[in-house]
Amino acid sequence: MADAKRRNVRRVALGTLAAGFAWLLAVWPPPVWWRDHWPQCTAMMRLRTDRRTGGRADAVSQSSCPPVRPSALTGTPQVLQRMVIIAEDSRFRTHHGIDPEEIAEALGLERGKGFGLAIATAWRRRDRLRGASTITQQLAKNLYLSPSRNPLRKLKEAATALQLELALSKDRILELYLSVAEWGPRIWGADAASRVYFGVPLSRIDEEQAAALAATLPHPRTSNPTHRPQRMLARRNLILARYRGVDVYIPPEEETDSIPAPIVPLLGPPPESLQVEPAPLDTVRDTTTTQVDST
Repeated sequence: MADAKRRNVRRVALGTLAAGFAWLLAVWPPPVWWRDHWPQCTAMMRLRTDRRTGGRADAVSQSSCPPVRPSALTGTPQVLQRMVIIAEDSRFRTHHGIDPEEIAEALGLERGKGFGLAIATAWRRRDRLRGASTITQQLAKNLYLSPSRNPLRKLKEAATALQLELALSKDRILELYLSVAEWGPRIWGADAASRVYFGVPLSRIDEEQAAALAATLPHPRTSNPTHRPQRMLARRNLILARYRGVDVYIPPEEETDSIPAPIVPLLGPPPESLQVEPAPLDTVRDTTTTQVDST
């Protein structure tokens, strides 16, 4: 009787583990699909549409999603690619989907600590993980998941990012991310953002505009070029400084306010708030920060 009970417990445990592993890896369509296809509607788009329409049934239909403007990487200005990597994921070209160094820095973990103590510290400071997401993790969140801060959701994001890295090249990952990332309420993709905020196609943006777009990514709904731009401008100045060779620290950030900004279509020059001169580079130098590879 006891042996039978132990076998049943073992079966249940193994079944639970198998189900959990399957959930962790299951995404549709599989990452390899994105080698040759552009998304028509992402999980994040569906979520935003659902909230905007009050959860009506048509909110999750593909036709209710905004049109995606794919931006081939060959047509995306190098300055924007560079600034997004500088601001969002400085080790993008070298990691494999997740960045252990960035996670350790975000959690404040010290080398040499015991495994148990490190796990306990990581759990206490788990909210900081939201600022340590790589570009690949952000793409995984946009394509398949949600902005939830649930630790299980973050675990699935990391597992999905590893799958994306196995299936796609770095250039394709960056290309997809720039085409589907949220840049403001109902503004998806870099080309749409450049047209709405600056009145020009993506190919014609300048350095300051590229830095402004990169600075908008962590909080597109609460601080962007047309809505409460102060936070975005401060981050833009840091990005410009790093781009120009100044050793500054750009803190990781993520959306913390769900109140949507109003949509202000722009067809002319950028708003006055974006015509502010960047702070002098020597005023943003951070001598306490060690040099971080920005490639």
